[in-house]
Amino acid sequence: MDFQLQKLLDHAVAVGASYADIRWVHRSNDLLQLWDGDIDNISTTESEGIGIRVLLNGAWGFAATNNPRHGFRAVEKSLETAQESARWHNKPVELAPVKIVKAEWRTPFEIDLRKVSFRERIDLLCEADEAMKSVEGISQRKASMGFFLTDQIFVSSEGAYIEQNICECGAGLTALAADGNEVQHRSYPSSFQGNYASAGYEHILSLDLVNGGKQCAEEAVALLKADTCENGEKTIILDSSLLTLQVHESIGHALELDRVLGSEASYAGTSFATPDKIGNFRYGSSAVNITADNSLSGGLASTGYDDEGVPATRTELIKDGILVNYLTSRETAAELNMPITSSMRADGWSRSPLIRISNVNLEPGDSSLDEMIADTEDGIFMKTTKVYSIDDKRLNFEFGPEIAWKIENGKCTKLLKNVRYRSITPEFWNSCDAVAGEDEWKLWGVPVCGKGEPGQIVHVGHGTAAARFRNIQVEGSR
Repeated sequence: MDFQLQKLLDHAVAVGASYADIRWVHRSNDLLQLWDGDIDNISTTESEGIGIRVLLNGAWGFAATNNPRHGFRAVEKSLETAQESARWHNKPVELAPVKIVKAEWRTPFEIDLRKVSFRERIDLLCEADEAMKSVEGISQRKASMGFFLTDQIFVSSEGAYIEQNICECGAGLTALAADGNEVQHRSYPSSFQGNYASAGYEHILSLDLVNGGKQCAEEAVALLKADTCENGEKTIILDSSLLTLQVHESIGHALELDRVLGSEASYAGTSFATPDKIGNFRYGSSAVNITADNSLSGGLASTGYDDEGVPATRTELIKDGILVNYLTSRETAAELNMPITSSMRADGWSRSPLIRISNVNLEPGDSSLDEMIADTEDGIFMKTTKVYSIDDKRLNFEFGPEIAWKIENGKCTKLLKNVRYRSITPEFWNSCDAVAGEDEWKLWGVPVCGKGEPGQIVHVGHGTAAARFRNIQVEGSR
């Protein structure tokens, strides 16, 4: 394989490419899902192929194939695409320099996913399902688990050779309760398929699915009789899991530099966080510090190197509330003379890398959830994302939690359902006056982030702790 990839690189350069890279990727995915205790879906997929990028006349070309005998044909196709693209681009692509390495990297793990039997996985999900079923009032139950194994080799005409073996896994539960007039649900440990990590099976065991299943079922039933909140401006406290998607949508996507520069627009819009704001725009209060860090142990976006061969790194994106950096590629970093953030990833061998959210984190503060609640006279504590929407500039948004509690005189009192809160991104983050500390900070993994056309799904991570926001518009509905 190494020899063949090198021959393809040599051929691309020999016929005029100023730069070329190739990714060989072998990926296998195992997904298991139960509905009401019965196996609803067993999905095992496997794919292998190579993706080839070239720079010719200052423009990109890309082609892919799953047939090793068609490698040279794919090189020719990528060169043809670049040649045609060069007729239309405004200025030639330049790449920021990167240290050229020959390296290997593997996801650290304790329990090899390949050695966990199908029976063991089924038994664990069935036990969690029984825990949900034991709660009177539950009408439907869902339990799922996923394994993702990726082997890949990256080589470039600059001399890079990087071999990586990545393993990821996770699981999640959903309990639905109905009383004939309405349906409520609770997810565990979070919505969007649960919680995933770059780790071995020890991560799934750590989720405590059985106890979590009973708790989420009890809360789903309780929500049927919960109150609705009054409309108006409130102090709100968001738990770690709900903040995950808030960070993802209003910060992570907004700071992808291709979106900022307008080259990514048709799938989910551009961004209000334009380059003139770097270093002077108050994105949030001084309590808001955001980093991108794909070197974090267990982070779902953690790797040794991205799909341009850039080593994993930690970058400050927002410092003391001020916008200071973006998520970048070698191309966009060169365009704005900014750091490379190791953010280029592709969905397998058949797609060209894009700037993607890595592990984008709200850094810990110096408060705690208990302290924030005790210091709030009139507010709402919210957990777990239920619904959300955000506009194509990443500005105006509305989120709703699965469950909430009214805060009165420093204590959580009545259970609330069907709550929504809305704001504008910089106003929202500037209203943050407290973030819980390192002891309450948790790293979450979301295996369903979409971007690009044709669409690409990648896995992302977010580290968050509970945080408080003042004077946010809140609405309740029946």
